[in-house]
Amino acid sequence: MTVRLDTSVQFLKGIGARRAEAFTRLGIRTVRDLLWHLPHRYVDASTVTPLARARVGDDVACVGRVVDTGVQPTRRGLRIFRAVLRDDSGVLECAWPGQAFLDRTIHVGQLLLVAGPVRFYHGRQMAPREFVILGDADGEDEPAGTDAGKVLPVYPATEGLSHKIIRGLIDRHLETLLGLTRDHMPEPQRLRLGLPALDDALRAVHRPHSVDQAEQGRRRLAFDELFDLQLMLVRARALAKRARGGVAFEIRRELTSRLKDALPFTLTADQRQAIREITADMIAPERMHRLLMGDVGTGKTVVALFAMLLAVENDYQAALMAPTELLAEQHGRTLETLLAPLGITPELLLGRQTAREKSEARSRLADGRSRIIVGTHALLQETVSFHRLGLVVIDEQHRFGVEQRATLIGKGDTPDVLLLSATPIPRSLALTLYGDLDISTLRERPPGRGEVRTAIRTGAHRDRVLEFVRDSCRAGRQVYIVLPVIEESERADLRAATTMAQRLGARWPDLRIGLVHGRMKADERDQIMRGFRNGDVDVLVATTVIEVGIDVPNATVMVVEHPERFGLAQLHQLRGRVGRGAEESHSILLVEDRVLPRLEAFAATTDGFKVAELDLAERGMGDLIGARQSGGFDLRQARLPQDADLLSQARALASEVIQADPGLEQPEGRAMRQRALARYPKAMELFRVG
Repeated sequence: MTVRLDTSVQFLKGIGARRAEAFTRLGIRTVRDLLWHLPHRYVDASTVTPLARARVGDDVACVGRVVDTGVQPTRRGLRIFRAVLRDDSGVLECAWPGQAFLDRTIHVGQLLLVAGPVRFYHGRQMAPREFVILGDADGEDEPAGTDAGKVLPVYPATEGLSHKIIRGLIDRHLETLLGLTRDHMPEPQRLRLGLPALDDALRAVHRPHSVDQAEQGRRRLAFDELFDLQLMLVRARALAKRARGGVAFEIRRELTSRLKDALPFTLTADQRQAIREITADMIAPERMHRLLMGDVGTGKTVVALFAMLLAVENDYQAALMAPTELLAEQHGRTLETLLAPLGITPELLLGRQTAREKSEARSRLADGRSRIIVGTHALLQETVSFHRLGLVVIDEQHRFGVEQRATLIGKGDTPDVLLLSATPIPRSLALTLYGDLDISTLRERPPGRGEVRTAIRTGAHRDRVLEFVRDSCRAGRQVYIVLPVIEESERADLRAATTMAQRLGARWPDLRIGLVHGRMKADERDQIMRGFRNGDVDVLVATTVIEVGIDVPNATVMVVEHPERFGLAQLHQLRGRVGRGAEESHSILLVEDRVLPRLEAFAATTDGFKVAELDLAERGMGDLIGARQSGGFDLRQARLPQDADLLSQARALASEVIQADPGLEQPEGRAMRQRALARYPKAMELFRVG
């Protein structure tokens, strides 16, 4: 039969119905899927060192037959899997600490390729970073030379389909599959960017002669991913600019100027710039669709208030939606204080209000008596209607789903939209996630905020840390203590929040200890956090439920147990819970023994954007995309920030294409659009609502 890209893999020689069923577990159903099942790592066997010549201190690749295996326990309870390899030159022991499960994978008689550093431990011993089973112990061995001397691709595998089998099948059919591909990138543009042709890139990824060649192939595929995404982003932005007929607000300076004069502080340069950018958007005939991104404590709420007052002085309403009742209450109190000199009282609409309170609030929204509204998901109810909604502000916007944001926006007649985020992200990630939005950034912290000092302490200093906590409470301050798990039974090697609260309560009977975690009922959790905010709790023991929390200026100490269990961006969000007042504050990372370099790098900076760069470099693109990735942004080959140059080139080329063919209606443009939508099928849905 004639093989096409949409042909089922079961009809390829060597696969059949049974293996085809196993392939479906990897998401591989068609010939196209098999071609695009790309290696997730490589083992460089281009230079194989005889086992006897692997010297202590060397980092080498070796091939040998397994002649002995075993699991060796240590005094600390760690179990080490060990295997002894032999070749014509001699033997070498390999050890995998903490990986006793490998005794079910590696067996005597197998031919093994191992790569890693050689150390001295009762003799020469390798600690392999990678291993590949080149031959089984069942008589179907491959000679050592079959794969030695190559760069071996290692594929995502599943039960019944080892990466060795997958590698053999792809290699067997590769040339046939490559003959079915079509390169949609125009030759002049490809040559200008210095990228290989698509078939050459796929060949380099699946059958590389060197690691560098595999990397060049990956970069071409990464460019295609980024280009398809940027094409959707740039097109969505162009469509929105053309189609969004929004409110053309007028600068009247009736309320905004009065607010500026009444502020008890001076706006930062970043805040003034953001207000100018937002004002320019709001007075334009097109709808504003802007993201205001700022580090913790940089004053996003004040900037948003200027936008809300611009809407109000144009006889419109402005709504601010927050993800939690505590945060909505906090915004309400902040706005009430700032608006008092202007004689304006913000309306609050929360789920916990009585039926009568909510009914009266809805009535004031519907007839226009309430001009500035702050609420939670309660704003999304069908019974809530606005008299004349002109501006929607969504705080911590990533915590709301696409449909939730669209529901609130849909309660007005093309209102302007301002999204707020307290999670700083690097420019490369911002262009990838929010390239369809205009972005304003706040980096400066307003004057008068206390400095936050970050220190790392080991378990040997635990008592001194707790005494510091005690002294801070005696001085009238409040303290957060954050732990990674709720109960000790979840992970025996981790301290837990419930146990910590009990121990501190017994240790300090004169202090008021509070406990909050994710399994508590929302009302109970909010009650304790309100008590902490009001000064009725001295020490709040918590899990990460406080990551997006309340503003407690009197809280000056944050202790994080097992900080190695948290991402750097998450640690920065936790650190942002202190330093909200004028007093100097402290963030203490309490590790058991070893201080990791990543934590030292974190402690050396308080700049959230620098932390975000560190986090991106450490965790990679996939873990950081978050909510938008679940909507269809699955970047598999692109690596940011390493591929930032590719991102800029992809953005520039996408802009060129859209400028020349805005509707992607020409044959070349139609092909690009089809490919982009096939890769990101849900993209346009996301872009429409931010």
